[in-house]
Amino acid sequence: MTTHRTGGFTLEPYPGLPLTVRDVGAGRPVLVLHGGGGPATMAGVVDHFAATSRVLAPTHPGWEDTPRPEWFSDVGDLVETYLDLLDDHDLRDVLVIGSSFGGWIASEMTVRDRGHRIGGLIIMGAFGPEVEGHEVRFPTAPPGPPPGEGPGAPAPRRGPSPAALQALVAYAGPSKSDPKLLHRLARVTVPALAVWGADDTVVPPDFGRAYAAAIPGARFALIPGAGHLPTREAPETAFAAIDEFLASIGR
Repeated sequence: MTTHRTGGFTLEPYPGLPLTVRDVGAGRPVLVLHGGGGPATMAGVVDHFAATSRVLAPTHPGWEDTPRPEWFSDVGDLVETYLDLLDDHDLRDVLVIGSSFGGWIASEMTVRDRGHRIGGLIIMGAFGPEVEGHEVRFPTAPPGPPPGEGPGAPAPRRGPSPAALQALVAYAGPSKSDPKLLHRLARVTVPALAVWGADDTVVPPDFGRAYAAAIPGARFALIPGAGHLPTREAPETAFAAIDEFLASIGR
């Protein structure tokens, strides 16, 4: 069952698993997948593409106080759910954009896209593969009350909330990686771009270079002055790199 509302909808892909999806704009479909910091970290990406595209931005179960059944507990569950979303809405030539953990999901979706729904892939500060010599360091929230609960002006949260971090650990597992993914990326046949902050301490640029090298024909864009979230920390440069890539492939 799907419940529609202004700016999005909620569906139940499996019994007991409601999935909230923001749905804005019109045009070529773009699927935006957030990382551990939640949907707010991708708000700028949604706004950027909503001017010319139809943007679907799901909230992964377990974030923003959404339920996550105990059995729904690995990256594959999210991948199959979002591939089903594309199938059920008959979406084609979809541009999939994933940041951090969302980049892992986006990459795996593109590997498993037997229905050829996906037409392009953009990952930003993504983890997922096992890259020798590089350990992924999950960001954590700073000590103190959440935004809006302490004295003074509220500040944006840095890193996942405790509940989101719990969900992230459940999905990613103790190793925070899939040792087979780097090899499976050779199956990706759509144009791909990896966007990385030069100062990313969560997933360092050399990890991103190895990630991009595993995807046939993928491009790598290093964003000076940005960390783990380049579209938030250096938006002008990051979006310029993204738009240049899309223009070069005729999108």
